[in-house]
Amino acid sequence: MELDNSIAVSASGLRAQSLRMRVIAENLANSDSVATTAGGDPYRRRVSTFAAEVDRATGATKVSVKSIDGDQSQFTRVYQPGSPAADAQGYIEQPNVNPLIEAADMKAAQRSYEANLNAIESARGMTMRTIDLLK
Repeated sequence: MELDNSIAVSASGLRAQSLRMRVIAENLANSDSVATTAGGDPYRRRVSTFAAEVDRATGATKVSVKSIDGDQSQFTRVYQPGSPAADAQGYIEQPNVNPLIEAADMKAAQRSYEANLNAIESARGMTMRTIDLLK
């Protein structure tokens, strides 16, 4: 039964990291999305946060998505007077997405995903060896 719990915990980690990678991919895809009108906001970077959640049925602590919030850091201003999103001074606001940070976050999410996958594979292997011993 403990192996089932470990698999369930790792599976919740897989789901959480998969969602994290999707949010990061969305951030990277929208890193150049500026407002279409003057005074509008460009794309705001999104960040996923997680929380520990106890499964009442098994007593295992799983990972759950707490929220996906917009990053409240400042937008960068770039001088582009010909843009439809330019203000009276000719500046536009660019998204607060830093591709280098997103790449580092993606790598961390990938490593965590792989660790959870390896834990599931190990639990599966132990289950198979136990079944072989019982034959």
